[in-house]
Amino acid sequence: MSADIVFALVAATAVFVVALAKSGLVASLGILGVPILIFVMPAREAAGVMLPVLLVMDAIGLLAYRREVHWPNLRTLLPGAAMGIGIGWLFWAITSESAVRLAIGIIALAFVLDEWLPIRKRLEGLPPNRPWGVFWGSMAGFTSFVSHAGSPPFQIYVLPQRLPPPIFAGTSVVFFAVVNALKVGPYLALGQINTGSLIVSMALFPVAVGGMLVGIWAVRRVSPTLFYRLAYALVFALAFKLIWDGATGLWFS
Repeated sequence: MSADIVFALVAATAVFVVALAKSGLVASLGILGVPILIFVMPAREAAGVMLPVLLVMDAIGLLAYRREVHWPNLRTLLPGAAMGIGIGWLFWAITSESAVRLAIGIIALAFVLDEWLPIRKRLEGLPPNRPWGVFWGSMAGFTSFVSHAGSPPFQIYVLPQRLPPPIFAGTSVVFFAVVNALKVGPYLALGQINTGSLIVSMALFPVAVGGMLVGIWAVRRVSPTLFYRLAYALVFALAFKLIWDGATGLWFS
């Protein structure tokens, strides 16, 4: 199999998986986009290719979920996200991607274990807490800037609220649409988006649209119980992947 075919298959797989996540089906899947692309290109280039594709998915998601949004969460999370993006841009030159993945993997793992094990008593359905929301919003903005991996911090704050799946999906779509739009300027300034990366991104747009439509169709037909079981299971699996990638990256660096 030629290198071009391998590249096309890997890139299409990455975009389709992220499109399912962006549709709101299981948002944790979005973490996999850049790690999959890293198999065929450097991490920073992969992030640059993915951002325009994410913006196309955001546009579709906004059309689908514009009336199903939990605005109090967004008013809490977005100011923190803007700060996190600024920090990510400022410290990009000295930020270790491996260290970020390791930290987020550990946080995500602790989050899932807290749900599955009697580590502490949780009160479900509480209103959003602003200080924690700003904190997790900043974590989501920072990790999203580095490698489009903002989903675990967002989920740590929002999933325990047990929102109906369409409301959870709509809130996620709007949050990351704003975050991704804020990243465009810094990515251009850093040279991560350029003519070459845009050509690759545009070739992947049809895959993004197809994946979004499949996910939007499915999210309204999945029961809340199944939805959250699947979400937590995938966060658990992705936490181990992030921990492995981060630890091995630091060990061999």
